[in-house]
Amino acid sequence: MGSGFCTLKRNIVAGVAMTLVCVKQVKQEESEEWDESMPLPGDIIEGVYNSESSDNIGDEFFAPTKAKAELMSQLARFSNVEVIWVKVRRGDSTLKLPSRVAERPSMLQKKYTIKAATDDRHVAVLEDLTSDQCAELQEMSRSLVNVEYRGHNKGGVKYDWKMKVDSYLPDQRCTIVSSILFMPLPGEYCTEATTARCMAWFTAAVAFGAPLIFVNIQTEQILPSDKNNLLGKEMISNKQQKNHKRTVQIAQGIRLWFMPGVAEMLIELIPEPDEARFGLDIKRTEEGLICIHSVVKGSAADRSGLGSLHEEAYANGYQLVISRLEGKSLMPSHVSSTGLIHCCDHTEIKENLHSAIDQMDTVRLHLMA
Repeated sequence: MGSGFCTLKRNIVAGVAMTLVCVKQVKQEESEEWDESMPLPGDIIEGVYNSESSDNIGDEFFAPTKAKAELMSQLARFSNVEVIWVKVRRGDSTLKLPSRVAERPSMLQKKYTIKAATDDRHVAVLEDLTSDQCAELQEMSRSLVNVEYRGHNKGGVKYDWKMKVDSYLPDQRCTIVSSILFMPLPGEYCTEATTARCMAWFTAAVAFGAPLIFVNIQTEQILPSDKNNLLGKEMISNKQQKNHKRTVQIAQGIRLWFMPGVAEMLIELIPEPDEARFGLDIKRTEEGLICIHSVVKGSAADRSGLGSLHEEAYANGYQLVISRLEGKSLMPSHVSSTGLIHCCDHTEIKENLHSAIDQMDTVRLHLMA
């Protein structure tokens, strides 16, 4: 539909806006099955013609329609006709639509309306509306029916999810994307302050060489519980204490989603007999990230390629961040309302590596490349 309808001026007679006979709505709820050959919400009905033939129907053949009651009378006379033609104004265009007369149930007298000639479900509800009201309805119909907005027909296709997960994820237990939840500090009553701290953490991590890529940021309502009390204790007023009623304080947190710079790279540390350690030293940054600090030449870590990766990352100003150990995330999980970053204990990680080398087990690491 054209947008010129919005330029229609409101006709004023004796200070009252004139109305037009308009399709207010249609009973068919499946809007994806609407098309422009059907009466649509917002269509202004200018006339009807009782001929079933579509050949050479001039405007002069259409009985003009000025009001809903007048149109009802015309449709009553055409109730036995198989197909009628309805002239409607839609935007800047005038269309002639093949339609059928439909009888509406009524306790007092028979009432009539129109329905699409191609779909008996598509029944129009008629009303006397102002030009502005018609324009609003036409805009709605345009967004639902116009191919430019609706797009082409869509259908379902089969997808081999297992093969794709196995082929394109470094580990089928890994999601690649990570997130960290920031709780508001005491006195932070708006999300802007919490968001500022969130972005300060992310910017600082990137500035010090962590290869992180921003994905999204969102607010998240947090309800504290006894099992996972992120906000502290529930607040109870004196009056509520007397009545033994408790009010739980709900907080608005900020969750940051991020991904590794290029991809997560899988590295396997395979020890050889008599080796006492894997040969890598790790550290934890201020932002709570676990990084490779150094690699011993000739060790299992060096044989896996960690040595050359560490040298390359260091030369380019990046840190070699370990994102997962045996498929489990090493990323910081949340920042509490006291400002503490809850992250993995790098001492415990070292102990796990020592335990693995004692058992001569292979260890799988994922690195942010």
